[in-house]
Amino acid sequence: MVQKLFFVLIALTLFMISGCSNEGETTTVTTIDSIDAEEVLTLDSDADIFQYDGVIYKTNIDWVEELSLTKDVQIGEIKTKNDANTDFKDEMSNKLPVGAKIFSTKERGDILIIESEGEIKKYLAIVEG
Repeated sequence: MVQKLFFVLIALTLFMISGCSNEGETTTVTTIDSIDAEEVLTLDSDADIFQYDGVIYKTNIDWVEELSLTKDVQIGEIKTKNDANTDFKDEMSNKLPVGAKIFSTKERGDILIIESEGEIKKYLAIVEG
């Protein structure tokens, strides 16, 4: 009797161990990629964009304009202007002038503030996920 109980317990243990393994299952990982200037300009040929740290930022987005944001530290400036094609590099813009200052914001990491010629604009990071 004890021997049968022992075999039943071992069989149940093996059944539970094999039933709880992840073998044969696949895991899907979702990543968020940034889109490039060509994709943004294909959707909106008049978009005011720039690239910073590999990410395209766009302005004139209604809900972003309504946000009350605080300018933080300067993190860069526009170094080149490219209104001829969609091959963008960091600190390159299609409408902002060279020398426009790029600031982070205290409230959000996905919005940057540009200060140029006394004007302040808010730019949202454009990513796809």
